[in-house]
Amino acid sequence: MDDALSSLLHDVRPQGALFDRSAINPPWALRFAEGTPLALLAMVSGCAWVTPDGADPVCLGRGDVALLTGAEPYTVGDEPGTPPCAVVHGDGSCTTPDGRLMLSQLSMCGFGPPREDSSGVLLKSTFQVRGSVSQRVLSALPRIALIPAGPDGCPALDMISAEIAKDAPGQQVVLDRLLDLLLVMSLREWFERPEARPPGWYLAHGDPVVGRALRLMHGDPAHAWTVASLAAGAGASRARFARRFSELMGQSPMAYLTDWRICLASDLLAQTDATVDAISRRVGYANAYALSVAFKRITGVRPGEHRTLARAEGR
Repeated sequence: MDDALSSLLHDVRPQGALFDRSAINPPWALRFAEGTPLALLAMVSGCAWVTPDGADPVCLGRGDVALLTGAEPYTVGDEPGTPPCAVVHGDGSCTTPDGRLMLSQLSMCGFGPPREDSSGVLLKSTFQVRGSVSQRVLSALPRIALIPAGPDGCPALDMISAEIAKDAPGQQVVLDRLLDLLLVMSLREWFERPEARPPGWYLAHGDPVVGRALRLMHGDPAHAWTVASLAAGAGASRARFARRFSELMGQSPMAYLTDWRICLASDLLAQTDATVDAISRRVGYANAYALSVAFKRITGVRPGEHRTLARAEGR
């Protein structure tokens, strides 16, 4: 059965990873204006400063991981005040700060043979985030979430560093899988930090009653769940289960199930050509009419209208 985090990360995929085997020699700074909803930054060695537009700079030490949300640009450099020498755009192109196309981004921005004052090696990846289901993860994160390296370092980052040093077949596939691992581990560590504000679905995962119910709903949303059947599956009385669920989640079990089903339907409408009737049965509604009524009540538009809007926006 899926837990909530696994379900919500189903449509989050790494893309545009930037790995460089050479060192970054100070002074250096890169501005990222890619417009992507989620980015991951880490220094394999050395340190850097991450400055989101309109926010204070954050120091990124060796083994630390920073998760950035939102489409607003940010700058990474050896010092907060170092002016960027290049701007990286969403299509992969690089320009000078005044807009001139650059053919060799790295060599012009301090990347090259190591020197005694080399700053280190940068790991940066953006993540493709599709659909309203995965947006539940992003909405639970701040603009920048810094996850400091643990006392034993970061095993996933160490594995990525070792893979970067190789030149072996299938390397990009391996790196993508390791980035998935690094993202999940970083999210789990962030939500456990005292400064984080973890969402109800994350906190409830560890609850012996509500956690079981969430896994049941996420694992089989098409099942005809009731409060009674969920309570039985969670090993609690109906009254105790309903009370505990509302305390942790801030809504009733049936309200959460409806929201989850509509999220799934939203993504299926946007990402597949399945009929509304087929989608309705996949997410727990008897027919297209029943789904349409619930969908309009929750989202304000009918399923067909949502599909048209989503296709137009490229979601």
